[in-house]
Amino acid sequence: MSAYGSLEGKRVVVLGGTSGLGLAAAKAAATDGANVVVASSRQASVDAALRELESLGSHASVDGHVVNLANEAEVRGFFESTGDFDHLIYTAGEAIRLGELASTDLAKARDYFDVRLWGALAAVKYAAPHIARGGSVVLTTGIAGQRPQRGWALGAMICNAIEGLTRAMAMELAPVRVNAVCPGVVRTPLWREMSDGERDAMFRNVGAALPVGRAGEAEDIAEAYMFLMRERYATGHVLVVDGGGLLV
Repeated sequence: MSAYGSLEGKRVVVLGGTSGLGLAAAKAAATDGANVVVASSRQASVDAALRELESLGSHASVDGHVVNLANEAEVRGFFESTGDFDHLIYTAGEAIRLGELASTDLAKARDYFDVRLWGALAAVKYAAPHIARGGSVVLTTGIAGQRPQRGWALGAMICNAIEGLTRAMAMELAPVRVNAVCPGVVRTPLWREMSDGERDAMFRNVGAALPVGRAGEAEDIAEAYMFLMRERYATGHVLVVDGGGLLV
């Protein structure tokens, strides 16, 4: 790879980086030579992620931290202790909650926003002073905001809020670039509240309807995070990677 766009020697912080999209992105960055810091809310998850990252055999360093991303003070303290870095990826979030409005518990619905939205906002706020010139922030949204289905109200609200935050921060934090990845249906632990049978049927049905003929994998989406970190002319952009889901 040419020097342009390489992450060799760069420092990448991945919040939510111990499973799913975050871990896949952390692996891709480490493989490209980045020094990677992952964080999530459970020590066991951090330890497991570090073992996977270290097994890649990259000469780059890996580090892990436990952070409650719903707690502003912990987020602030994390970035104060982490110091300067080049790129921030935010993929953190609880398991996807599906349900129609009539049956939605509004108190629990508010809690659902703590990590996915307010955690992202806090992360950007406290990370920004530590991001190097020429660095970037990559947030995570989803196609629920652009093409919601029945029962996707909470997801659609969060996704559209993240897209608005992405564009606003691209202006406010310039020259730091701020973008977002918008995945379609992807095989990750976010669907863990569904039964195995329901989840497998969903992936089969979604895959059969997509132009690419399959549901997404975390590694597919990791390439989008890599592109937005490497591409120095993209900011305020929401990159949809959905297998053609918005077309059908």
